[in-house]
Formats: sequence, structure tokens, C-alpha cells
Amino acid sequence: MPLDIIVGAQWGDEGKGRITDLLSAEADMVARYSGGDNAGHTVTVDDQLFKLHLIPSGILHPHTTCHLGAGMVVNPARLLEEIDQLDSLGVDVSPTRLKISSAAHIITPAHIALDGARESQRSGDMLGTTRRGIGPAYSDKAARSGLRAGAMRQPEEFASQVQKHMQAAGEVLEKIYSLEPPDPADTASAYCEYAKRLRPYITDVGNLLAQALEEDKVVLAEGAQGTLLDLDHGTYPYVTSSHPTTPGALLGLGVGPKHLRRIIGVTKAFQTRVGSGPFPTEIFDETADRLRGTGENPWDEYGTTTGRPRRVGWLDGVLLRYAVRVNSFTELALTKLDILSGLDPLRLCVAYRHDDDLLSDLPDSPADLSPFTPEYEEHTGWQIDLSQAHYWGDLPPEAQDYVHRVEALTDLKVRLISIGPEREQVIRWDRDL
Repeated sequence: MPLDIIVGAQWGDEGKGRITDLLSAEADMVARYSGGDNAGHTVTVDDQLFKLHLIPSGILHPHTTCHLGAGMVVNPARLLEEIDQLDSLGVDVSPTRLKISSAAHIITPAHIALDGARESQRSGDMLGTTRRGIGPAYSDKAARSGLRAGAMRQPEEFASQVQKHMQAAGEVLEKIYSLEPPDPADTASAYCEYAKRLRPYITDVGNLLAQALEEDKVVLAEGAQGTLLDLDHGTYPYVTSSHPTTPGALLGLGVGPKHLRRIIGVTKAFQTRVGSGPFPTEIFDETADRLRGTGENPWDEYGTTTGRPRRVGWLDGVLLRYAVRVNSFTELALTKLDILSGLDPLRLCVAYRHDDDLLSDLPDSPADLSPFTPEYEEHTGWQIDLSQAHYWGDLPPEAQDYVHRVEALTDLKVRLISIGPEREQVIRWDRDL
């Protein structure tokens, strides 16, 4: 009855999609537990690039079934686009392979309009949202006025709910933001058609997963975003509106902790984030340009969903230790180690300095990191290309030393090391597993 959870250890964009794709080969079910189409996972299979936003990366393995959990907010138009795109590429995304929780919430054009209006009103203090309607949909959920996927089983009645929702939201858009709202009748009509297509996919996902775990099947929980974007435990208010942490996986799927086997924390070998908010180890020099890339390659540091260039910096060991504590990681997956090739020296934040104090751990939540200055160690870099490495012994000693230092900082083993975008470009360093 193993449940394995993949969690981002940073601000998202850590490469969780490729780790999910790798581990899906050994899973029976893959389930996404939080967020919406504000997330993006890029997976390369042979010469084909897949950019997924809602559907779990496990869909690329024909033997798996994939699930959208109750903790998600789903834009049905985006989901159907993704289904159709995958279908055109020969991927089976039929209702036998993809399930949608009846308790997941639905995003509408009103949510998207409100998201943009609220972000624009913040002016110089923008949060950096993707403007995909995620926050307003979660707000409706918390206010107990949201639209749930289960209502799509009766498309006409669902359309009536959508129209009432659009009318209420339209008044807010007009009176508060002086904006022309989307047409309620047109939206209701479109959502009625979406419901007709999606109702075969809707079921009690929590029950399916619980039964599978009792039958000793392997369930892989796929995270979106990252620990530092958690609504409660991230760099608030520059966070997402859900819980991309380990507890969020259990809540978002509707299963208990007794089934937990592995909690894999995914971290880049350096640090990135999209949007506003604190970033103690951020850099702005030629090294930053090197880490970010130009955007010409799929693996460059540009958002899968937004296309925005990511902010980049050195790996922050203090925040990584914080993520270990919040999530109870059992192991780490280290991605993009190959991107550090050719940089010398490498810097690694091992503590924060506050006045005369040197802190190895955060004294409080990461909401306010302004009082702290990163304390760096320098490490000798390596010049060789890592992309052809297959085993731990293929890595140069300097790269091995860097990995060992990450392990020492977190008191965890690095089990997976990504050295390129292809499926086979992952070193499994299982050791005592």
C-alpha cells in the first residue's frame, strides 16, 4: 500500500514533471493534488516535448491511470485543450485513463477577470500571479460559494449555476473595478458543452485511490508549485492559493498518512523563482544570464505556463532545510546539476547572517527574509559536460563533492540526479535502498 509523494522544495519549477515521469514507470496511479493550470511541467520523451499544465505527467506511461484531486481548481476549457493536444500526439486520455475528482473546483472567465483586476490594482506591489483565475477560484471555495466538478454530471443544471456565478461576479467587476464583465449567458452555454464532454471523467477520486492503496498498488502523488509558495508556510503574501506541501497532498487527494512510503523533495542545484517576493540568494550578473539561458531551449529558465524569465540565484541551504522540516522529506532529487558545468567557483548558501548572529535555520516563517544576508561557501566547479553520465562514478569529483555538501546540509540522501532533459538523463543513486 505505498503512497509516494513528489514535492517541490523551492518556489516551484524544480523539475518535478521529469521526476514524476521517471517514477511513473513504477506506479499504477499518478494523482495531482493541488493548484491549477498556473503550473507547468515539461517532459521530453525521445524527440517529443510535452508541456502539461493540469494532467499529471504519468499520462505519458500507457499503463498508468491519472487523477485530478479534490485540492485542484480546474479550468475546463484548458483541460479540454490539453486532452485534445495529447490525443493528437497519440496519447490516450480517455475516461478510462483520466479521472477528475467530483470535489475539485471549477475556474470560470469571471475568476480570470477578477484575478487580473486584483493584480492590476496592486500596481507597484503586484504578487506576480499568472492571472489564470487560481486565487479567486480558491477564494470562492473557502467562501463555500464555488462551483464543483461534480455538478458537471448534470450539464444543464451546471450551466444555470455558472450563469448565476457569472452574474454575481460581473457586478463586482463593474462596480468595484469598472470593467466590462464576460457575458453570463455565453459563458453558461460554453460551460454546458464542457460539462457534456467532461462528465464521463468525473468520479470519487479519493475512494479510487484509497481502494488502490488497500490493494497494494503504487500511487504517486504529483506536486505543483513548491514549498515556498505554500499558502501557510511560504513567503506570504507572495505565494500560491493552495498547499503544495506534503500535508496538502493528503488533503488534496483524500487519503490518510498510513500509506506513506517516500516523500521526494525536488530541488534544483541552484535557485529560481517567478514573480515578486523575497529571494536572498538572487544574482544579477553574467552568471545569472548563464544559469537562466536565452529562452531558446526548452530547459532554459522561462516559465512553462507564462513564458516569463525566471529570477535566478545560488542554492539556498537555509530554505532547503526549512522545506525538509515542513515536508518530512525522506530523500532528495537534485535537478539541473548539468547547468552548473563550466561555472567556477560555485557558491552555496549555508547560513544567514543577522547583525552579529549566524543562523543555520530560519528563526521564523520565510514571509520576511529582508533582515538576513546569505552566508556563502565557495566550491570548486567542473568543466566537463555531465549530460552523458549514466552512473554516480561518471560524475567528476567536484560534482560529487557538491552533491555530498547538499546532503550534509539537509541530512538526507540525494537519490536522483538529473543531468539533462531526456528521460534517460537521470542518475539513480539508490545506494542502500
